[in-house]
Amino acid sequence: MSGGDKLDFEIRPNPAPVSATDRAALLANPGFGRVFTDHMVTVRYADGKGWYDARVEARGPIPMDPASAVLHYAQEIFEGLKAYRTADGGVTMFRPDANAARFVASAQRMAMPALPPEVFIDSLHKLIEVDREWIPTGEDGSLYLRPFMFASEVFLGVRPANEYLYMVIASPVGAYFTGGVKPVTVWVSPDYTRAAPGGTGAAKCGGNYAASLAAQAEAIEAGCDQVVFLDAVERRFVDELGGMNVFFVYDDDTVVTPPLTGTILPGITRDAVLTLAGAAGHRVEERPVTFADWQADAASGRLREVFACGTAAVITPIGGVRFPDGEFLIGGGEPGRVTMALRQQLVDIQRGKAADPQGWVRRVL
Repeated sequence: MSGGDKLDFEIRPNPAPVSATDRAALLANPGFGRVFTDHMVTVRYADGKGWYDARVEARGPIPMDPASAVLHYAQEIFEGLKAYRTADGGVTMFRPDANAARFVASAQRMAMPALPPEVFIDSLHKLIEVDREWIPTGEDGSLYLRPFMFASEVFLGVRPANEYLYMVIASPVGAYFTGGVKPVTVWVSPDYTRAAPGGTGAAKCGGNYAASLAAQAEAIEAGCDQVVFLDAVERRFVDELGGMNVFFVYDDDTVVTPPLTGTILPGITRDAVLTLAGAAGHRVEERPVTFADWQADAASGRLREVFACGTAAVITPIGGVRFPDGEFLIGGGEPGRVTMALRQQLVDIQRGKAADPQGWVRRVL
């Protein structure tokens, strides 16, 4: 197999797949990110050779030398998207081309080789074809796909690696938050920031999430579900949550989200929400929002709703905000009209139950 924009995937079926009976038991209540399918994708890269050795093979441990570059210098990126069953028994994905493009952008920021988008999308198709029986059929069920790439070269030295491994694993999942859609409470971190100008905030790399974990632990200690980060320069402007973008809905139905200035992940769900909100007649704005304004507008009633969005949870209403000096509610702490309407529309498009004028849904099988 030679490197390039198109690779032939060798299919090596798992010789000992999970039985149909055991699989059905696992799919009855998969949770999120704890159950995995029988297979995985692997593709290798080497300087001077390009991408090669594309396979779908039995899911298993990765042999790794203790001097592998990723373990020391954190050259690693990942993506997350879902495959859905349709009413006619088919399978779809939501905007995989956008994930492929973001994967390229993340690779460029982390000084890694860009995986051709055609290979990225083909790798998802191949894995779904082999493991399609793992896609849940329940209302909230989907197959979460996790493409990722890391520096696999064995060396100790601060430079971009010369060898990489691209992989895709898949996990059948239910709802991200148990108990259905309900408002979450967020903690505004006073001490930690997620990303600084010129940093890696716009890249989907593991280090961004590792840096958020101490703040997330602080949020849990404060009785909150998620952490909200403020900007790293002035500590005034709202950036995003630990793993989701944030939106504000005002009393004139204006929908606002912080702008992409290099410190915020350009969420694919975020982009879809902007499009859907505009099509629904809302005035849509990408502009800075200070935490002081968030608090004042919630108190005055001008701010009616706040929600977070991302691939895993889709859209989640935010009902309460806590910080070291106090707390306040958004809209009485109940899910908002605009929030829930946008969520339902997006979920219906993803699952093929609503019109898809943007052509976001891609048929796989």
